[in-house]
Amino acid sequence: MRKVKYAVLGLGWFGEKHCEALAAIPNVELYAVCTRNPERLGDIQKKFGVSKVFSDYHEMLADPEVEAVSITTMWEQHAAPAIAALQAGKHVFLEKPMASNLADCDAIIDAAKTAKGFFMVGHICRFNPRYAAAKQEIAAGKIGRIISMYSRRNLQAWVGASVLDKIGPIIGDCVHDTDLMFWFSGSRAISAYAQTVKFRAHANPDLGQVMYRLESGASCILESVWCMPNAMPYQIDERLEVVGTEGSISIHDTHPNLMIVDKDGARCPDTTYWPIIHGQLRGALRDELSYFVNCITVGTAPSVITAEESREAVRACLAAEESAASGEVVKL
Repeated sequence: MRKVKYAVLGLGWFGEKHCEALAAIPNVELYAVCTRNPERLGDIQKKFGVSKVFSDYHEMLADPEVEAVSITTMWEQHAAPAIAALQAGKHVFLEKPMASNLADCDAIIDAAKTAKGFFMVGHICRFNPRYAAAKQEIAAGKIGRIISMYSRRNLQAWVGASVLDKIGPIIGDCVHDTDLMFWFSGSRAISAYAQTVKFRAHANPDLGQVMYRLESGASCILESVWCMPNAMPYQIDERLEVVGTEGSISIHDTHPNLMIVDKDGARCPDTTYWPIIHGQLRGALRDELSYFVNCITVGTAPSVITAEESREAVRACLAAEESAASGEVVKL
């Protein structure tokens, strides 16, 4: 079996999750990692047995052995390495959100159009089997025309606090459900209205609530509260409800799908995105990266999500953030 030589740029918490997922895919060799922190480089190299480590991504991209790269840096640092990797002929998997502004999104898309390698943005929820099943039912016409969608993606306070100085709840998490709603409906937003609340001393608000009107006429409400009580037995309260003219679909991806009660209390481990099963990381992240790698090995461009669809989710979320700042409805 041919193994794709793969690199990961950015070794924060999610960069390490990428390493774990890639290490569990049979046709991948986790060949190289890159970050500016030498101690972190050493730890990751030791943990995964990586052949090459780099502190400069330009040097990593100059290595002809590197075939594909995951870019898991912070979102405002996506454009330069993504474009450089595409220009270097690498296959590029870029974590969501695509970029922090539309000009950077457009520059990345332009680079991808002329690149030798494939390009894909990581919208992991499209690889969640529950959302994928919902899309299948909707596409088959089982619930008629979508008229309403409601989502909640709420996190414990400590999780929110760990990222609120870097990104806010609307672009950080509502981008997931924005993409799902556009995917399900085959439509996009024509207006956005949002409100936020900030009570902790971080750069971004503690919660965001968004309302979209879609071109199709559907109404969408999205909730992302990053300050749920830490005592809750689950880190994320994740739900999505879709109402159509002929039926509805409800997705509930949190408690009580698995709850363990012991002397320390109740907890609900992740069973969807990156669970450890039989000693290896499984779930939607592994499936998403495996899909990308398989596209590389068979020579077929990824089609589960397009770069333009990812841009549209960013466009809508940025409009929602603009609305939250101004208090006015923003037309798209």
